[in-house]
Amino acid sequence: MGIAIPLEDRKQKATGLDTLLELIRPDLDRVNQLILTRTGSDVTTIPEVANHLISAGGKRLRPMLVLATAGMCGYRGDGHIKFAAGIEFMHTATLLHDDVVDESEMRRGKIAARLLWGNETCVLVGDFLLGNAFKMMVETGALRCLEVVSTAAAVIAEGEILQLNAAKDTKTTMDAYMAVIRSKTAELFAAAAEIGPILGGRCQADEAACRSYGMNLGMAFQLIDDALDYGGSSAQLGKNVGDDFREGKITLPVVLAFRRGDEQEREFWRRTLERGDIRGGDIEIACATMRKHKALEETIERAGQYGAIARDALCIFPASPWKAALLDVVDFCVERVY
Repeated sequence: MGIAIPLEDRKQKATGLDTLLELIRPDLDRVNQLILTRTGSDVTTIPEVANHLISAGGKRLRPMLVLATAGMCGYRGDGHIKFAAGIEFMHTATLLHDDVVDESEMRRGKIAARLLWGNETCVLVGDFLLGNAFKMMVETGALRCLEVVSTAAAVIAEGEILQLNAAKDTKTTMDAYMAVIRSKTAELFAAAAEIGPILGGRCQADEAACRSYGMNLGMAFQLIDDALDYGGSSAQLGKNVGDDFREGKITLPVVLAFRRGDEQEREFWRRTLERGDIRGGDIEIACATMRKHKALEETIERAGQYGAIARDALCIFPASPWKAALLDVVDFCVERVY
């Protein structure tokens, strides 16, 4: 089942990451090499687990934001390489931890590491990656950037706990859910985008603009993921379609469908998500209920609104290939659903 929900006046143009990838290719190659080097350890299980996830692909979107905003802000040093690699290590660590908490079976199109090495090993390898992330970033001596990233690490942990508290709770409000994804997902996007202007010695207005860009991009990215879980494909998601449903996750489409449904429909969500009583055909019923109440359409529309805010945040920067590429990233994140 695929989603094909047209938005009015959407421009018919090729969008994606190609332009940005061309701009950052040399730096991204250095980041990837650093990632491979820093996953090495005499404890052979560590590189095995880390490389299982890292080598599975992933878009490297967060480190790309570090490199791109550094380029847009005229940075000429090497610190952005270590920060980009460190951000990717942080992201990978959260994925390892998430899969344990969520009991996921698939990640980036591969069997989840926890099923191959066990929960305990994956948690500890995640801790190893976090430690190495901060070790790399400390080597740059950029204390202001370290403050941004360390704050993000704490906020992300809070977001994980907020999500855990909201799991299987159909009473979760839209405001509560938005707080979860702002902390859990968007915060790392914001930190990644803010590093570039700090390294480039730009003014606080530029730092704030890049942070706003990253934060709203992250919100849009997560909301599209929420919609894809009920109407995308495993290839688009890098996980099984319907995983959020089977894991009892409360996402925006669920919040909307639950609020707008009648009592019989609400009881369906309580049975499946709160009590975990999922039967054959329930995922189809969930998708049909969401279509009935336009929950997926509204989730995608809200993602577009956050994307528009992200684009506006960059208006204070003069035209450049870097700025144009960062605007294309917004299109890529929002239009993955089509």
